[in-house]
Amino acid sequence: MVGKSNRNPKTLLKLLLLAMHSILVKFGRLLYKIWFYILAALPILIFLPILIVFSLSERTYPQVFWMARNIWANTILYGMGCIPKITHKENIIKGKSYMFIANHTSILDIMLLLKCTQNPFVFVGKKELVKIPIFGFFYKRVCIMVDRESRKSRTGVYTRAQKRISTGLSIGIFPEGGVPDESVVLDEFKDGAFSLAIEHQIPIVPIVFYDCKKRFPFSLKGGSPGILRATVFPFYRTDDLEIKDIERLKITIREKIAAELST
Repeated sequence: MVGKSNRNPKTLLKLLLLAMHSILVKFGRLLYKIWFYILAALPILIFLPILIVFSLSERTYPQVFWMARNIWANTILYGMGCIPKITHKENIIKGKSYMFIANHTSILDIMLLLKCTQNPFVFVGKKELVKIPIFGFFYKRVCIMVDRESRKSRTGVYTRAQKRISTGLSIGIFPEGGVPDESVVLDEFKDGAFSLAIEHQIPIVPIVFYDCKKRFPFSLKGGSPGILRATVFPFYRTDDLEIKDIERLKITIREKIAAELST
C-alpha cells in the first residue's frame, strides 16, 4: 500500500534504543562536566581560610603552589579518573627557574602542567578568568594576568615576570595564546613566552599533552576517564640568544611539538 511504513517492529525498536543511547551518552557527558566543576571548587572551599592567608603575600606562593599541585590538581585528575602518566626526557633541577610551555586543548591542561614539575611556577594567563567565581579571587593573586588586547598590559608582564623569577620561581605559559578551534591540532605560537625566556635567560621546557582534549574537551562531543600522557622534552637554552632569535626559536619549538602530536 502506498505511503505505508516499511519499518518492522524490530527496526523501530533498534532506532528507539539508538536514540535512548544517544540521550544517555549526552547526559553522562553533561554529568561528567558538572562533576569536574564540583571537584574544582571543593578543595578551594575546604581550604579557603588557609588559601586566603597564603595568597596575601608573594613570599608564601610556594605554599599555594604546593596545595594547587598536590591537593587541587590531584583531587580533580584522580576524581575524574584521569591518571597522569608523565615522561621526563631531561630532569628539572630543583630551585632553578624555567619557562614551561605546552599545547593547549582542554582545561585539564592546567592541572596536568602542575603535575609535570615540583618547581613552583606562576601561570601567565588571560585577564578574563578573574571573572570566574571563587577561582578568580585566587587567580588574580597567584597568576600574572595579561590583557592581550592591551599593549600596556603585555609590556607589564615582563616586569612582573622578572620579579617572580628573581625570587626563584618559574613561569608557565600556553604559547598558543588561548584554546584553538577543535579542528586545529596546534595553533601558531605567540612571541611572549620566548621573549620572556630570552630576556631573563631561563631555559624553555617544551611539554606535550596527548590526551587532554579526548578526556575533557570544551564541547559536549566527548570526554571520558583514562590515562593522561605528557612528555617533558629536553630543554632549549637561551643563555646565548638575543631578541632577534625569538622567531627562529618559536618556530623550532612549535615544529617539535607539532611533529610529536602527529605521531
